[in-house]
Order: sequence, then C-alpha cells, then structure tokens
Amino acid sequence: MAVEQFANRFVCDLVAYEPGKPIDETARELGLQPQDIIKLASNENPLGPSPLAKEAMIKALDDAHIYPDGGGYRLRTAIAQKFGFERENVILGNGSNEIIELLCHCFLNRDAELIAAEHAFVVYQLMATLFGARYVKVADPGFVHDLEAMANAITPQTRLVFVANPNNPTGTMVDQAALDRFMDRLPEHVIAVFDEAYYEFLDEAPDTLKYVREGRNVCVLRTCSKIHGLAALRVGYGLAPAHVAKILQKARQPFNVNAVAQAGALAALTDDSHMQKTKAVNDEGLAFYHQAFRERGLEFVPSVANFVLVKVGDGDDLFRKMLQRGIILRAMSSYKLPEWVRISVGTMEQNRRCIEVMDEVMGR
Repeated sequence: MAVEQFANRFVCDLVAYEPGKPIDETARELGLQPQDIIKLASNENPLGPSPLAKEAMIKALDDAHIYPDGGGYRLRTAIAQKFGFERENVILGNGSNEIIELLCHCFLNRDAELIAAEHAFVVYQLMATLFGARYVKVADPGFVHDLEAMANAITPQTRLVFVANPNNPTGTMVDQAALDRFMDRLPEHVIAVFDEAYYEFLDEAPDTLKYVREGRNVCVLRTCSKIHGLAALRVGYGLAPAHVAKILQKARQPFNVNAVAQAGALAALTDDSHMQKTKAVNDEGLAFYHQAFRERGLEFVPSVANFVLVKVGDGDDLFRKMLQRGIILRAMSSYKLPEWVRISVGTMEQNRRCIEVMDEVMGR
C-alpha cells in the first residue's frame, strides 16, 4: 500500500511553503561567492543582529550542554514588563510562525473557519488546510485589509480571523479607528489574531495591546526576526489574555525556544539603539525605492514595512534574471500576483545596486 493512502489527507493536500532563496544555495548554483550575493527576499535586517544580542548569545554557548528553560521564565518576564503585562500573558514561539500553528491547532477543526485577507501571509492558509478547516479569503481592495468585509464574513463556524498589520506581502496597514470598529463587531466565539511582525517599523502604530488588557479574545503576535535581526534564531512571542495564552501553552512543544535564542532575544529587546539605527536605515531605503519606482513609472504599493511590492510585468522572469546577476528578490506567484515582485529594504549600497540591475534587466 502506498504511504499516501494512509497519510493524513490534509497534509497531502498541502503545498509546502517556499521561503526566500538562501544565499548559500544561490552561490552553489551560480558559482559565486556568498559575499557577492545580495539577498532582498526575506525582509531581514540588513544591519544584522544587535551587538548586545551577539554578546549574550556567545556567553549562552557555555551552557549548550544544558536544556533551555522550557518555560522561558526570564524572556517571558522581560516581555511582560516591557509591555505592562503579567508573565501569564506571554507565550514564546519558535518564530511567531509556531504561534500561528498553535492557534490553529488549538482552535480549528474540520467544522471551523479561518478568515484572512486575499493577499495575506500564505502560512495562514497552509495552517487552515493542515487542520482541515475552511479558509475564507476576503478581498482587499488596494491591497489593504477590508475589516468591514472581514467582519461581515464571520459565521457561527468562524474561530480565527487573522489581521496582519502591517501586512506581508503588501506593506499596507489599517488604522486604529478601523481596528476599533472591527473589534466592536467581533463575536465571543472568534479570536482575532493581530500579526505584527513589522510593527516596530511604523511611525504611528495602532494599539492592539489594549484589547489584550480588556480581556478580549485576541492574540497579538510579534517577532525578533525583523527589526531585532534574529531571524536565524527563530524567536517570536504572543501577547494574549491569560485565558487564551493558557490554552496555547498546553499545546506548545517543550523547549521550543532554545537557550541561545532566549539569551539573544532577551538582550535584543533592550537594545533601543540598534532598533533606532535599523529603522533609520529602513526609512531611507523605503523612500529611495518609492522614488525610484515613481521615476520609472512602475506601479508599486506604498509600504510602511521593510519591503516594497512592485509590478514589473513578469515577476518570475525578473526574479530569474536578477538571480543570475546575484540579487535575490521574492517572486509573488505563490500569492497569485505573477506580475509583481517583493523587494526587501537593504543597505543603501544594496538598494542602489538592486535598482541598477533592474534597469539593466528591464532595458531601461
């Protein structure tokens, strides 16, 4: 009997997530040196990790033979204090992706629904499929979440509504007033999940943590992968009322965040200087890309995150041609946007090189 015949059919139906192409893989395929490749595909921090985090991680290696704190006491306490919560309101994840999976594991089944925007992070749909739930996709005119339409889509079977703010891959956001109106309509049988991986890049950030303080059925997701520059370590966290966090903790794997990652995240969260430098680099880079695309008459989505979505005609073709020249972008076919690519903000040297090569490839 073929193994597919007795495998979980929901797993068999999955289309695996395809991350940004790794630098080492690209170097091997093209015969290039890794240091000669510019990766602008995965919304990583071009400045690297916080110096304080690097120091803490090196020190933590002395205890690599000892299991990590399975409950993440120090890191959860620090996060709670930073945002004015109790430790019981904080859950740690192997990246915020793990908490997305935990939410789906805990609250979805074959009779349930998950609602998200049409152009939202593809992992939401993957997780809904994995747990046999119905994935409800709501149109997002102008690539912005239509929270009124998302509220209208809620049924008695809805259990989770994901709102990525800012949204990946579009770089758009919804404001406080829209969020408040949405929450006023949220029924008690639904959990609103605010995925805020790019929150720290905002100039005027809405406050979703107030819903946690009010004890609403919400979970706010943050990550150390982006502005803190710790993507390789896989550290994310969720803030939720204790009654929600308690359920997620029950499903969490033991030792899901390793000791080196916990030490690095703990230090990074205190390094305001590194965060400010990163945001300044990102602000300059965003302005550069926006202006470059305007000058070239390319349609793009004005972004408040650390990447820009731009329409280039044939996204897969541009991706391949840029790749051959040592620049890794992100094609958007998996998001049903075949004419677009997403470009992460790098250093200004990397950003300028990206536009130079785009001009060459596109015959400008």
